[in-house]
Amino acid sequence: MLTNIDRSAPQGLSDQEVLKRLALDGYNELPSTKKHSFFSIVFEVVREPMFLLLLACGLLYLFLGDVEEALMLLGFVFVVMGITLYQEQKTERALEALRDLSSPRALVSRNGVQQRIAGREVVRDDIILLSEGDRVPADAVLLTGANVSVDESLLTGESVPVRKKSWDGFKEMGRPGGDDLPFVYSGTIIVKGQGIARVACTGARTEIGKIGKALQTLEQEDTNLQRQTAKIVKTFAAVGLTLCAIVVVVFGLTRGNWLEGLLAGITLAMATLPEEFPVVLTIFLALGAWRISQHHVLTRRVPAVEMLGAATALCVDKTGTLTLNRMTVTKISVGDHLFAVDHTQGSLPEDLHEAVEYSLLASPADPFDPMEKAMKELGGRTLINTEHIHKDWILVHEYPLSEKLLAMSRVWRSPDGKDYIIAAKGAPEAIADLCHITEAQERALHVQIDRMADQGLRVIGVARATFRPLDLPPGQHDFDFKFLGLLGLADPVRPGVLEAVQECYSAGIRVIMITGDYPGTARNIAQQIGLKPDDKIITGPELDEMSDDELKERIKTVCIFARAVPEQKMRIVNALKANNEVVAMTGDGVNDAPALKAAHIGIAMGGRGTDVARESAALVLLDDNFASIVRAVRMGRRIFDNLKKAMSFIFSVHIPIAGMSLFPVLLKWPLALLPVHIVFLELIIDPACSVVFEMEAEEVDIMRRKPRRLEEPLFGKQVIRHILLQGLGVLAIVLGVYAFILNRGYGEEEARMLAFLNLVIANLGLIFTNRSWTRSALAMLRVPNLALWWVTGGTFGFLALTQVIPFMRNLLNFAVLHPWEFGLLAITGLASVLVAEIAKPRLKARRG
Repeated sequence: MLTNIDRSAPQGLSDQEVLKRLALDGYNELPSTKKHSFFSIVFEVVREPMFLLLLACGLLYLFLGDVEEALMLLGFVFVVMGITLYQEQKTERALEALRDLSSPRALVSRNGVQQRIAGREVVRDDIILLSEGDRVPADAVLLTGANVSVDESLLTGESVPVRKKSWDGFKEMGRPGGDDLPFVYSGTIIVKGQGIARVACTGARTEIGKIGKALQTLEQEDTNLQRQTAKIVKTFAAVGLTLCAIVVVVFGLTRGNWLEGLLAGITLAMATLPEEFPVVLTIFLALGAWRISQHHVLTRRVPAVEMLGAATALCVDKTGTLTLNRMTVTKISVGDHLFAVDHTQGSLPEDLHEAVEYSLLASPADPFDPMEKAMKELGGRTLINTEHIHKDWILVHEYPLSEKLLAMSRVWRSPDGKDYIIAAKGAPEAIADLCHITEAQERALHVQIDRMADQGLRVIGVARATFRPLDLPPGQHDFDFKFLGLLGLADPVRPGVLEAVQECYSAGIRVIMITGDYPGTARNIAQQIGLKPDDKIITGPELDEMSDDELKERIKTVCIFARAVPEQKMRIVNALKANNEVVAMTGDGVNDAPALKAAHIGIAMGGRGTDVARESAALVLLDDNFASIVRAVRMGRRIFDNLKKAMSFIFSVHIPIAGMSLFPVLLKWPLALLPVHIVFLELIIDPACSVVFEMEAEEVDIMRRKPRRLEEPLFGKQVIRHILLQGLGVLAIVLGVYAFILNRGYGEEEARMLAFLNLVIANLGLIFTNRSWTRSALAMLRVPNLALWWVTGGTFGFLALTQVIPFMRNLLNFAVLHPWEFGLLAITGLASVLVAEIAKPRLKARRG
């Protein structure tokens, strides 16, 4: 109980008492995410099912004696592992560099002596001495304090510091937020004043620690793509092994040669085993994470890359995310006139100078308070070449802000020493009280105050007085103040946020603002960033009164939540998820961490963000730029588009390969494909699906279409029809050429050569065709893709070598190509491209 605290114990704890509390409570630190070692990262990589399947395929081919294919697959294992290790270690290094809140230093009183210790060594009942600029090391009760203001945005999201008062000896410690509470909280910053406090809670028992506990109850979910790909791989592998067994049995029974039957079965297994899937999925996501990092977005959990393209709701914390978390003077009211401050200009109208001048005189020369910093910036920029800057004046006395009078005054003496000049600033009502204005003047003043407050501004009054150099009076009311004007301060919106929000809307993504600030401030920011208007704002107290079902229904139309606390942000995210929304959540404070972890995509701020937020998020914005989110979403959509094209290409290209391995066996024809042919085809397929498609540019409509549904299958009905039409069409052409050559009596080697060449050319045709599902292959020739031309040139170069080098021709069991067969290859290759193009208009229509 807090009532047991003895406020008359400035000497603090003894060393024995400190050791006793350390043994009982432990160190004042939060359980942190364990740093990944090199071997732990390797273990996480190799235990992924995709990697195990890739490794198993390579070892299987090695066991079967197919060294080339085995080396190629095992080579991919190490390449992909290297990429993942590099990305993970880069992430760890970046996070390590960003740590800034782990253990602030603390000034304590122990054994009657003041000493500075590490924050983790602070214990319950320690006496801590706090002053301007200090970070509070633990939750504590303020025993005494002078003009103490604290920035609690880390915990509450409120952009304006809150006042503190001394403890009355009875009030129980409660939640942070609001003025005139006698409690300070771990991780918050003293922005003004000084005080003495007694520690009430440390470590996991603090407010910041309770949030950490909430994080431990949340588990990460597998993405839909991970689940679908695992299912496809299992199905594909089962079908391949089944067909392999059928071929071996059919070949052995019909031809009596079980050894050749085994060879045919192995060939079919090589043609159908899904070794490309783990390569494609892992390389796409790993390279996608690398590409996103070029836009200052660090990927902590790679699967989140593909989830970006499915995001339908973006929950945004106002302070420090939509805004700069830096107060700025935006309006000045003098008399009946309200002036907007243009921050691109270096001057102000003359009648505003006095109000700005005395706001500077009423503030410290080197302020820490964000509002005083804003006044100093304005005065330094607009009064620099005027007579209103008084560097030679001497500060004589200061009257601090108190609970009874929310105003402060500073007394100055000019060089001539004839008069004292007093500058006052504070709450407009307090300044009006000091100026003893009439009722009519007070009514007019309230009109101006309400006008500025409705714009979401923090309003400060400014006044001046003069006094003969006699003994200074005890209080501010003894001066004859003259009211000078009002300053309106706001936390400005980040540059580029308006455009980013509009692009979210064009991409079908809802933007929902969640803030600890008041509704008026939230509504004003919403108007500035172009948030779609909604008169209904749900506040924190209103949210507490709602059931989960009511919130689930209301959240379908509401886009602003004000006065929200961390647990409520969790409820908001969960309500959106219950409505089948794919939720992305941005934030930088500890208060955001549970929602960051619960959301499908948690996006933390890297510059101002806390360790807890960064460790809970899937993505970290290294430049704290909201516009980077939109670029990341665009990149996520591109990655998923290209991944889908690559997967479809794999299916399409394996249909003719499997068919040419199966049908000759069933029709009692000579084997069309041998293992060496499959290896060469894989040399085309693997780089095509893992590099060519990965490098492909985004579709032109990528940010003008709605997000894909979370439950949308990787291969829907339209895509499956597209795959089957392409694959079966190519199979019909190649099988027809093979049958035609055999029936013409050209021989087994020539038939095999033409079938193989047709397959190779058809594969290249499928690559060119599937580069875009909205534009034709001819139109895509104008879109650069360096990897495509390397693959194409390398393929034709290798085919040319098989014709001019007898060793390679014999290795592939080929014959010499006749001149008329070049024409046949050109015709069948063109036919393959035309067949592949037939399916695309349907996909285009569906997208539109």
